[in-house]
Amino acid sequence: MRDAFARAVTESMAADPRLTVVLADISTDRFAAAAARHPGRVVNVGIREQLQIGVAGGLALSGQRPVVHTFSSFLVERPFEQVKLDLGHQGAGAVLAGIGASYDYAGAGRTHMAPGDVALLDTLPGWTVHVPGHADEADRLVRAALPGDDRVYVRLSEFGNAAPRPVGSGLVPVRTGSPRAAGVVVAVGPMLDRVLAATEGLDVTVAYTATPRPFDRAGLNRLVASVGGADVLTVEPYLAGTSAHEVAVALEDRRHRQRALGVSREAELRKYGTPEEHDRAHGLDTEGIARSARDFFLV
Repeated sequence: MRDAFARAVTESMAADPRLTVVLADISTDRFAAAAARHPGRVVNVGIREQLQIGVAGGLALSGQRPVVHTFSSFLVERPFEQVKLDLGHQGAGAVLAGIGASYDYAGAGRTHMAPGDVALLDTLPGWTVHVPGHADEADRLVRAALPGDDRVYVRLSEFGNAAPRPVGSGLVPVRTGSPRAAGVVVAVGPMLDRVLAATEGLDVTVAYTATPRPFDRAGLNRLVASVGGADVLTVEPYLAGTSAHEVAVALEDRRHRQRALGVSREAELRKYGTPEEHDRAHGLDTEGIARSARDFFLV
C-alpha cells in the first residue's frame, strides 16, 4: 500500500501544481524521483513531526495541497496538538498518509504502534478516514483525495485482503444473509478476508467499508432492516469500540445489540512479538473472530 500511495502522489504531482509532499525522513527514497522532477515540492523536515504538521498547515493556508507522510504514531499521536490547531482550528486541509497501522512494525516497539489513531481523530470534526484493505484500494482512495481541500487521513497497512473491493460508496454488502439472519457484521479494511472466513456458515450479512469516516449510518440502518436480527458486530483493525458510537447513532430508532472487536483496551502488550502474535492476542485472527461471532450471534 505504501508503494501504491507513493506512486499515486508522484504521478499526480505532474498534473496538479498544488501538491506538495511533506516528509519526516520516512519514505524519502520513494519520493526521490518526484523531488528531482519538482524542486521545492518535496519537503523533508527531518525527525520533527510537530513541525511537519505545522509546515503542512502553512502550505494549505498559502493555497497548496500538502500530502504528509510518516508512521501513524508520529503523524497523528505525537503532533496531535498541531493536527488539532494548525489544520483543524485553522480550517486548513491536508492529506495525511500513515504507515504502521496498529502494529505492522511490532518489532520496532510501542513507539511505532498506533491502535488509537482513528479514535483520536474522532475527537476532531471534519475528518475523512480511509482504511484501504488492498493496494488497489489505496491507489484509488489517494487519487480521489488529492484534488480536494478537506482533511483526509489514509491509514496504510502492510497487510490486506486478497482482492480489492468497491470503495467510496459506504457500506458494501459482500455476503448477504437471509431475511431471518441474526444480524450484520461490519468489516473495516484489512479485516474483511478473515471476517468472511470466520463467519462462514453463520446466517449473517457481512458488509465492507474502506472509509469508516464518515460512517455510513443510513447504510447500516438499511442493512439491519433487511435481516431478522438487529445485532451488529464491528471488526476494526484499530482500537476496539472506535465505531461503537456510530453504530449506536445509526440504530437509535431500533432496539439492537452490538459487539466491537479490535485492539484491546484492557491491557497493553509489552512483548513486541510479531503482527500475527498481536492479532491472536487481541482476538483479531480468524479463529478469534470466529469465536466472538459465534458467542455473539448464537445466543
